[in-house]
Amino acid sequence: MYRLGELKLARILILANNDVGLYKFRKELIQELLNNGNEVYISLPNGQFIQQLVNMGCKYIQSDIDRRGLNPFKDIKLLILYLSIFNKVKPDMVITYTVKPNIYGGIISRIKKIPYYINITGLGSAFQSRGYLKKIIVTLYKLSCKKANIVFFENDENKKIFVENNIIEEAKSFKLNGAGVNLEEYQLYEYPVDNSELRFLFIGRVMKEKGIDELFEAAKLIKNEFTDVYFDIIGPLEDDYLKIIEQLESEQIIKYYGFQDDIKPFIAQSHCFILPSYHEGMANTLLECGAMGRPLITSNIYGCKESVSNNKNGYLVKPKSTQDLYEKIKQFIELSYEQKKNMGKFSRKHIEKNFDKKKVVDITIENMIKVNNKNL
Repeated sequence: MYRLGELKLARILILANNDVGLYKFRKELIQELLNNGNEVYISLPNGQFIQQLVNMGCKYIQSDIDRRGLNPFKDIKLLILYLSIFNKVKPDMVITYTVKPNIYGGIISRIKKIPYYINITGLGSAFQSRGYLKKIIVTLYKLSCKKANIVFFENDENKKIFVENNIIEEAKSFKLNGAGVNLEEYQLYEYPVDNSELRFLFIGRVMKEKGIDELFEAAKLIKNEFTDVYFDIIGPLEDDYLKIIEQLESEQIIKYYGFQDDIKPFIAQSHCFILPSYHEGMANTLLECGAMGRPLITSNIYGCKESVSNNKNGYLVKPKSTQDLYEKIKQFIELSYEQKKNMGKFSRKHIEKNFDKKKVVDITIENMIKVNNKNL
């Protein structure tokens, strides 16, 4: 076990854009930082999990971020706010997550010559385009990543894109297996009993880039053939889907539950998890559902496909293909109960082997120590 105490740091500043991701996916790493006697400051927008992070021992400083906005004046305001936070905290090390904290936190860390570690949790929609926005994002990332101690990635494709765009050098990059999953928190749940009801589950932000359009269309096709199949949708509305969801609910095609603090009961009652996303860093929902012993149907893209051994614990789907998604869902429906159940068991084994949170935290700390000692 590597100990952050070996870094002999006093103050660590963590920047992120939302409390849900920081608490649910990074709390084990944060706890390790705290356990080693470090003073941990967190700066992000206020939210329902901030108090849990404070209860762990973190010191909270609010920073409001327009996550998806492109207003340069708001971004300049954020940059100025971060500068004031840096001047107040005087951190010995900075850790950043998500696009705007990575860019603006990285730039200030570089200027102030503070050791900093950037985490690429996904590239977002900007890298999917070919216009000026992508050029701006690439330029800003070059400025922020230039002097980073390490840039952590969650999949090989994201790492390759950064290297090919000359944002970072290969030597400064390191791929983790996502944030990992806490195998004690997400334990293997008994597969639902064999009956006529079959439940598919989607967990994520309800937005186009999560493949929600394809999922809704595939659900319509499936419901035309199988009346005893149900689609449960969990997550906040990121795009304007309220009227569509209300219509689909009235037709009994889906059931929408909104954002849920605890997703485990929904995973427990589900027979299969679906995520037809267009791009991901590493989809934590796939890891969590797999850890609880559920088969997975997801896009054949980096950030999703790592969690699936095709035809063994689920199926990989062509991105943006309603037809292929429909066919894979139907293929799963037509499996025997024992085949479905065995898929779930294989999911747990696959996640245990490759995505144990404890291993991810240890590897993260090990690499931070190596780089820190090298720079001494």
